[in-house]
Amino acid sequence: MAKMKKIEMKIDEKEGIGVYSNIAHVIHNRSEFVIDFARMMPGLNFAKVVSRIILSPSNLKALSMALKENVKQYEKKYGEIAIGEKYQDKKIGF
Repeated sequence: MAKMKKIEMKIDEKEGIGVYSNIAHVIHNRSEFVIDFARMMPGLNFAKVVSRIILSPSNLKALSMALKENVKQYEKKYGEIAIGEKYQDKKIGF
């Protein structure tokens, strides 16, 4: 198996500030996954997309595995992350 090369990541100030999102919507076709991150404000009936990320299926799966591992490490350190009942059956949002 080929050894993974370490990649140094750099970030500009604008991207380093980050963007808040409280909703995500995922769509896909055979060749790519599209994740729209959005922000919904109280009292409004729409969400504004603040970022769109497009990934290949293999990169999405690698991201999914990395997220799962990070959640596991987080919960080991800080305790289980609770997800309220009202979110468990939703098809939108986190």
